[in-house]
Amino acid sequence: MNRTTLSLIAGTAALAAVTGFATLNEPDASGADSARAAAELPVERTSLLCPAPSTSDLAETSYTSFTPVTKGTGDDGRAELAPATEESAEPASGKPTGKADAKTDGKASGKTDGKKKAPAKPVLTPKAPGAPAVGATTGGDTAALLGTAEGRFAPGWTVQETTEVPAGSGRGLQGLACSAPDTDFWFPGASTAADRTDYVHLTNPDDSAAVVDIELYGKDGALTTTVGEDLTVPAHSSEPILLSTLTGEKQADLTVHVNVRSGRLGAAVQALDAKLGGDWLTAATDPAPTQVVPGIPKDATNVRLVAYAPGDADADLKVQLASPSGLITPAGHETLHVKAGRTISVDLGDVTRGEAGSLVLTPTDRSVPVVAAVRVLRGKGDDQESAFIPATAPVGARASAAGNSAKGATLSLTAPRGNAQVKVTASAGSGGGTAVSKTYTVRSGTTQDVELPVPAGLKGTYALTVESLTATPVYASRTLTSTQEGVPGFTVQTLPDDRGTVSVPQADEDVAVLQK
Repeated sequence: MNRTTLSLIAGTAALAAVTGFATLNEPDASGADSARAAAELPVERTSLLCPAPSTSDLAETSYTSFTPVTKGTGDDGRAELAPATEESAEPASGKPTGKADAKTDGKASGKTDGKKKAPAKPVLTPKAPGAPAVGATTGGDTAALLGTAEGRFAPGWTVQETTEVPAGSGRGLQGLACSAPDTDFWFPGASTAADRTDYVHLTNPDDSAAVVDIELYGKDGALTTTVGEDLTVPAHSSEPILLSTLTGEKQADLTVHVNVRSGRLGAAVQALDAKLGGDWLTAATDPAPTQVVPGIPKDATNVRLVAYAPGDADADLKVQLASPSGLITPAGHETLHVKAGRTISVDLGDVTRGEAGSLVLTPTDRSVPVVAAVRVLRGKGDDQESAFIPATAPVGARASAAGNSAKGATLSLTAPRGNAQVKVTASAGSGGGTAVSKTYTVRSGTTQDVELPVPAGLKGTYALTVESLTATPVYASRTLTSTQEGVPGFTVQTLPDDRGTVSVPQADEDVAVLQK
């Protein structure tokens, strides 16, 4: 046997031993192999970003972390939620960091001293999946948080940020589910009106700077922005950018598009109203011809729908309300015409009329992608509060919402296109209790506010996990309520698929490729 053959055998053996070398099987013509080629395995790492909650000295913020128990994760892993500590880094654009300084209204400097800061103390550190972990901060100096979960803590990890502000602009209950970093975000429902103070919060979790463009679209199309392009967000930092510094135009309803040109970011809009309270406006689901806005509170006194068509074609939409009895068309608002590149808004009034409801937008003719969201008001006169619900993706396999108490939480489910069945699990409490599950059937075209299961012996807060038991798409949202001095504070979070699993192609060892 010559030296070349020996070397090949040795190399092949080493490669197989060290890497478990594998290749994909080629599917046969029938497609049978492709049907069994991918396995659904738990994700091994998840990142979440929470924006700075408030600048009010009176603010009280709670954080609740939860990971549902997932089969196949093993026993290892960890999760941590810690303040963003800005580090020196060369921006991707090659321009100096801190470019967003003039636009943050003094809320963040964006500068670095060229030294890496010491790690900040975590706000919370979960101990095990299946039970929430909680943390809290007070005042207006709380930083944005960067979260990472690995191993058994990663699949389906969610963090709820909820802030109570008793007075001032944006007073009431503000909440959001902390989001994963991404590169493209749509926010229909923002505003530069006189009574509104809206910030878009950009949070960078990575070791290098991110470069981003912020585009604003109003009733007449794109707004001219003086400083909305080529913004740099330094590594491990967060920039709250005041929308009114990007344009001099005052418009009641805007669509904000955040386009990350380099790197990735977390993004959310904090909408503060001088008279109507405030809340977080999270990103709407991707542009699509059909959009669903689930879980409008049954006691809503006014619902304002905002939509935008990002393409070159106008969109004509059929507007329906999925009520407890079925799909109905709001009188006087049967259709909505959305001109290409323009934001349209319409007041639907008290469209739910004391019953649970969800908006379903479908094309009347040709399919044109749109994005949509609603602003909801509760209360009357000086005692009104506002919240936002973006159009969202279906629950899919599973979704969770943390931060629920024994009272003041409502889960809303809607199935626009067929009967559906879901399993809802109330986790153990953050301070103790036993998890409990219940199954619900949602009839086609209806919305149902379900009677929530409450953990036995509940202490603290708990999480809700919704799992689809049928193939029919189900959409969900969770509403938290808290009344302070007669003002009906509330916040609504949607429950899209948690993407806790990933498809992994089936592979077999095949060292024959080394002989080719």
